[in-house]
Amino acid sequence: MGNTTATAKNTTVRALVPVMAAFFVMGFVDLVGTATNYVKPEFNLSDSQANLFTSMVFFWFLIFSVPTGVLMNKIGRRRTVLISLIVTAVAMLLPVVAYTGAAGTPRLVLMIVSFSLLGIGNTLMQVPLNPLLTVFVNGDKLASTLTTGQFVKAFASFFAPLIAGWGASKLGAWWVLYVIYLIIGVIVGVALAPDKIDEPAPDAGQTSIVSCFKLLGNPIVLLCFLGIIAHVGIDVGINAQAPRILMEHTAVPLATAAGATSVYFAFRTIGTGLGGIVLQKMDNKTALRICGAIMVLSVACFAVFTTIASNPPQWLFYLAVALIGFGNANVFSLCLSHALNTLPSRQNEVSGLMMMGLIGGAVFPPIMGAAADAMGQAGSIIVVAVGAIYVLAIALAYDKAMEPAKK
Repeated sequence: MGNTTATAKNTTVRALVPVMAAFFVMGFVDLVGTATNYVKPEFNLSDSQANLFTSMVFFWFLIFSVPTGVLMNKIGRRRTVLISLIVTAVAMLLPVVAYTGAAGTPRLVLMIVSFSLLGIGNTLMQVPLNPLLTVFVNGDKLASTLTTGQFVKAFASFFAPLIAGWGASKLGAWWVLYVIYLIIGVIVGVALAPDKIDEPAPDAGQTSIVSCFKLLGNPIVLLCFLGIIAHVGIDVGINAQAPRILMEHTAVPLATAAGATSVYFAFRTIGTGLGGIVLQKMDNKTALRICGAIMVLSVACFAVFTTIASNPPQWLFYLAVALIGFGNANVFSLCLSHALNTLPSRQNEVSGLMMMGLIGGAVFPPIMGAAADAMGQAGSIIVVAVGAIYVLAIALAYDKAMEPAKK
């Protein structure tokens, strides 16, 4: 009996490792922020124009999230992830082609296509990969496991600006980042292809795009959906805008200011790592309140930094970046797990709908860019404040809004 249990556990671990590795590839979507900061000066783009690249990536979540939920209900979650890995590999390859065999407008076009494929591939990945974890764990443990996946994902986000900076300074080729991540993506795909996972039966009833959208009629699902929009919007917006905030108020060059993105992802990584442990014992309500409070405190630090007319303290800026990264780290997992557990028999549809919330990554950056063009970087902070306040608001009203059955 003991040997049977040990064998089953080892089999589960072997099946889980490639799945968790796929979360690293999921983090490739954050390359858009790093890439934008290098493409922007090369083609003399404004903030609002450059942020359209970010919107281009996340726009596809609006188009493909719900259809992907329907697709994976038919072909399975693992197979859908494999398709996403192929699309992501092509997205990684195009910038290499752009910078080794093209220049000027053709290079820009290839980068635009790459950003689009990155968004499509990430949509195809995020929708099935998160609920795929329910095969291994569910219930109260789901939030902590999803956070562990986000912890793995955060490493890809954290290393991206560092690798790009190293490539730019040592090789004169920031885009070597794409070469390295292409190789990693292929390895993960090869590992996941033969993986044997006993997936649950398809969602009950007739699954369709219309039935997915009808789930927004559930107040809890709607609030979680908006929470994910706020989380991703802040995540992507700070990723792209933080270096510009620092450069506008100090004499720091891009090569140095780009490190702000690494600070953000470092603290987001710390936050997800800690969340993977703490959320096993802490309830979602308390965790979400802590996250919201930290994010609002970060906005206050940003506001003070941007209002100091001359030589604002850089430590205040980095404190704000660290706080927003740490506070925002677990919002996604908390909202997604709560939505999945609210309707356990409709998880494929719920996942597709929740991933459509990643459109926040397309909504926030252009608004932040336009606000920055009109008001300076203080304008972009106002946009971030809206998202942070929303997260804190639903957390404070958790008992009434997120758990209506307890009224």
